[in-house]
Parts: sequence; structure tokens; C-alpha cells
Amino acid sequence: MFYESIGSGRPVVFLPGWGGNNGETQAAHEPVFADRPGWRRIYIDPPGTNHRPGDPSITDQDGMLDAIAETITQVLGSDQYAVSGTSAGGLHARGLIKRDPERVLGLLLRVPGVIADRAARTLPTDDYLRRTAAFEAASQAKQDNYYDPAEQSADLEFLGRIQSDPATYGLREDPAARFERPTLIVTGRQDTVTGYADAWGLLDDYPTATYAVLDQEEHDLPVRRPTLYRALVADWLDRMDAS
Repeated sequence: MFYESIGSGRPVVFLPGWGGNNGETQAAHEPVFADRPGWRRIYIDPPGTNHRPGDPSITDQDGMLDAIAETITQVLGSDQYAVSGTSAGGLHARGLIKRDPERVLGLLLRVPGVIADRAARTLPTDDYLRRTAAFEAASQAKQDNYYDPAEQSADLEFLGRIQSDPATYGLREDPAARFERPTLIVTGRQDTVTGYADAWGLLDDYPTATYAVLDQEEHDLPVRRPTLYRALVADWLDRMDAS
């Protein structure tokens, strides 16, 4: 698996959404670290992304999680690390904590996928989303710069086989696990892909979590409120520094 490492210090592993690569994840988070030394950022591209074919031995999310965990061990050995997961990457991040909670310093979930079966998700409408010209331009720029290139470089057949069935798109074992270290969950009020309500049910597992629902943001947040999102991430890092 491909990964990119930036900076030095305590590691933070970033896991992208399904079919995504580290480009958008870097763009969303690197500004937070511009004036914050002491953190090593590791951006991972899962199997089947960024011009790398899928592994035929991987047939479900458990196999994907195995590959991610193996890569983290290859890069970090037994060192502790914080982990951030976007969308489906949130499922992988929670799966890593389920396997070895003592190794993880903190958890960031951005628009996390909680329920594999889309038909069973609690989803809002986007009726109240203000589609201003500036917002549409910013959304289109993100699509052009990150999402379209990620799709064009992905092994869509490999990824589609896993995603097409909730039985293989979810983990076989519920990733719920008690985790008392600094946690941040950020969702979009107008996110019609994973929503915000299902993530609220995760709070019982994370007694020190900050939970935010950002109005005027969809599944590709942050678009309209990048400053607010970065402030929340900075606060998460502050809490890890303090602990």
C-alpha cells in the first residue's frame, strides 16, 4: 500500500473515504499543522486506490482493515499513534481501536460511515443548503481537484464488489469499543450520504468526545466552513497534547 509521510513527531494516521486517496485528506488537514510542529502525518491510500489494483484476496472490509493495520505496523512498528478516518475510513479507524485501543492516542471521525446498509441510515435532506455561487464553485473545485482524479485512478471493480453488499461493506464484528482518549466527531447537517444522526449513537463509547454538526456542510465537508473545521481539529490536537 502507498502512503505519504509528512513532518516528524507523534504519528497521526489519516484514512480516506471509500475509493478516495490521500489528496483530499491532505488538503483538509495540512493547514492545521502549518504552525504546529511535533506531529508526523501519515496519509494512507488503501488497496484499490491511487493507481494501485485491488488485492483479490481482499473480499470485504475485514480484509481491507487487515491491510491497513499491517501497513501501520510496517511504518510505525509498535509505536502509538492517533488515527483519523473520513467516511468509510471512520469505520476502519474504529476497527483499529477495537483491535488495540491502548495503542491509539486519539480518534478523529469526519463524516463517519456508521451503518453499512444505506437503506438503514438516518439521513437528512439538503433542502436548507444554501447553494450560493461561491459554495458551488468551492464544491466543484474539490470535485475537479480530488474526487474525480481519485475515481479515475481507483480499481472500481474491486471496490464495487465490496461496497455492493452490506454484508461485505461492514465489518463482521461490531467495532464498538470503549475509548476514553481525546475524540472528535464532525458531521454535516446537510450530509445526505452518511448523515449526522447515526454518529450521535457513538458517544456512549467515547466519553471524552467532542461532537459537532456543521450547518451548511455536506458529505464533502469542509467546503463552506474550513476555518471552523480546522479549529475543531486543532482543539483535538490540543487535548492530546494535554493528555
